[in-house]
Amino acid sequence: MTTTTDLVSYEDALASYDPVMGLEVHVELGTRTKMFCGCSTALGADPNTQTCPVCLGMPGALPVVNATGVESAIKIGLALNCEIAEWCRFARKNYFYPDMPKNFQTSQYDEPIAFNGYLDVQLEDGETFRVEIERAHMEEDTGKSTHVGGATGRIHGASHSLLDYNRAGIPLIEIVTKPIVGAGERAPEVARAYVRELRELIRALGVSEARMEMGQMRCDVNLSLMPKGAEKFGTRSETKNVNSLRSVERAARFEVQRHAAVLSSGGTIVQETRHFHEDTGSTTSGRVKEEAEDYRYFPEPDLVPVAPSREWVEELRGGLPELPLVRRNRLRDDWGISGTEMQAILNAGALDLIVATIEAGADAASARKWWMGELARSANESGKALDELAITPAQVARVTELVTTGDLNDKLARQVIEGVLAGEGTPDEVVDKRGLKVVSDEGALGTAVDEAIAGNPAIADKIRGGKVAAAGALVGAVMKATRGQADAARVKELILQKLGVGEG
Repeated sequence: MTTTTDLVSYEDALASYDPVMGLEVHVELGTRTKMFCGCSTALGADPNTQTCPVCLGMPGALPVVNATGVESAIKIGLALNCEIAEWCRFARKNYFYPDMPKNFQTSQYDEPIAFNGYLDVQLEDGETFRVEIERAHMEEDTGKSTHVGGATGRIHGASHSLLDYNRAGIPLIEIVTKPIVGAGERAPEVARAYVRELRELIRALGVSEARMEMGQMRCDVNLSLMPKGAEKFGTRSETKNVNSLRSVERAARFEVQRHAAVLSSGGTIVQETRHFHEDTGSTTSGRVKEEAEDYRYFPEPDLVPVAPSREWVEELRGGLPELPLVRRNRLRDDWGISGTEMQAILNAGALDLIVATIEAGADAASARKWWMGELARSANESGKALDELAITPAQVARVTELVTTGDLNDKLARQVIEGVLAGEGTPDEVVDKRGLKVVSDEGALGTAVDEAIAGNPAIADKIRGGKVAAAGALVGAVMKATRGQADAARVKELILQKLGVGEG
């Protein structure tokens, strides 16, 4: 077992070796039924209640391909700039699957539905990196094993295992990159950016929610090192089922350091699968990795080939939505912001919320201001994602409208948002309950200004003498007297008028 002490520094590793990555991403499709039978894919059912003779592998039970699954696969392939096969077949992938009752996986081997594509991804500094796609193929998920009685939750040391076959047969698309070379020290960042971009693409297509924390999308990180100047790839390791963007980056970085430590000490890298540990950011050995021939692939005899017509493929191509990178670049230009600002919005998970707020009537600058300011702060304090806050884009748009019309100032608007988040009602209801509207009565404002001038004669004299900046102190006094419910700009105008001073 490798521990965190068996590492060299990342900088030293990159001084001697070039990393080569291959990323395999599995996406659970959001179909209503499984890939080869009519069983429901809904989450939360009791164990083994969403099964039938087909997904349980009973003798004589024949599979039928899910048409929506095929359509989703073609959409993904098109969005990844892939070629779409005119004719392809399913294959049986054989090895011992404790959580696959028929003991083989129906997948695609040498004839994938989509192949030879690419995905452009943007890094933190705005640089674009092209990741070449080897293939995207259709297959089915396995069931779920729960190992009981051990300390780690894995089979080693467990007293027994429980198997739930509800997930067995759920449609999967596996997307496999070509070897990613040339990323250098940024390889882990490229891995994270690729998976993030792929997740956004999948969501934009509407074929899956791609929620990594729920296992709907997971990444296997293949990594090897080759000495500087070498042309032959090194032996790879495969870190399995990494389920967050941060973990993808950490797993790649850790494996760079581990491989470098092994190679630098004269050791040999073992081709194996590895487990990633969220708590330490480290990986540990799983099992020796098989080669393709070890799986004894052969064509699935119970399924007819898939042969999508060119007319259907072009119809699907024409129906693709605006893809995430294109959309982000368009919005960045429309909003007049920098790539760094757009990246901050993406990192905060605020893009779709800002767009929805604009669609609800807010201007772009105000929508960005509230989601990236007050609401981001609230999300951080509560440990929630922005989209988990108890406020909608339409409600944020209403707050911006109240500011624009002069009914609220920024200070009052923050209190309104606070009230909405606390469950006190809509923005208008919070304004009414808390009495937060800006004081707009000229008579009341005039009285407050007169009192501020009378109470601060020395400051008033400075203003009369031409020191207009001193008016800020009187504005503050009026705002305090009105509990922050005055329009500061209007208050300043009144002060200068009453003292006979122009702003210029």
